[in-house]
Amino acid sequence: MAVVEKLRDRIATQGVASAAEARALLRQVLIEELHPEYDRSIRALPHAGAPSVLLVVGVNGTGKTTTTGKLARVLVADGRRVLLGAADTFRAAAADQLQTWGERVGAGIVRGKEGADPAAVAFDAVAKGTDDGVDVVMIDTAGRLHTKTGLMDELDKVKRVVEKKAKVDEVLLVLDATIGQNGLSQAKVFAEVVDITGVVLTKLDGTAKGGIVYAVQHELGVPVKLVGLGEGADDLAPFEPTAFVDALLG
Repeated sequence: MAVVEKLRDRIATQGVASAAEARALLRQVLIEELHPEYDRSIRALPHAGAPSVLLVVGVNGTGKTTTTGKLARVLVADGRRVLLGAADTFRAAAADQLQTWGERVGAGIVRGKEGADPAAVAFDAVAKGTDDGVDVVMIDTAGRLHTKTGLMDELDKVKRVVEKKAKVDEVLLVLDATIGQNGLSQAKVFAEVVDITGVVLTKLDGTAKGGIVYAVQHELGVPVKLVGLGEGADDLAPFEPTAFVDALLG
């Protein structure tokens, strides 16, 4: 509706002589609504005496662990020393998966026993990262339904405990682009519990055209920073509003 209203105003004030001109105005409005001025960089530079800390959060099955691995790969390729924290202690497979990513991309990993306290694992990861002088500690948290209060409280605890050791620079919310409006209700709850600094939209290669990008940014006031465009290790890309709109309009 916001886009349509803006477009109506624009067409009324500027006057349009052809379909091509109307389309050009639509493109302009769509790009503006995506806030190209937002800072979409990933804050992953170390501080004096401490690494930067990235927390990766989201609902089960959105691709958090894969996103963490892919982002670690990008950072390592950029010359950063990365340590991964496997704070998803509910699923043994999650820690194994993260460890495989770590070995593949050249990042260390801290993991606890199955069922260990996620906050303790996250704290240990940041402590080890600080001692070893790494640049970035990325913490993969367990997938949790936004409707489960206990799990959301646990996420809050993970962040609080980590912050006793180092500042959390990024809280990246991983959302599945294909679930549409349901993703929005999830996003709101996560944003209430931990301050989200950016969104990663996965599965944007599917049939969904990712209109959720508009809704999420509008509701949360934070940028979509990265998009997952497929299964490959290199399929995590920075979100480019102009390129996105051009793909949208075909």
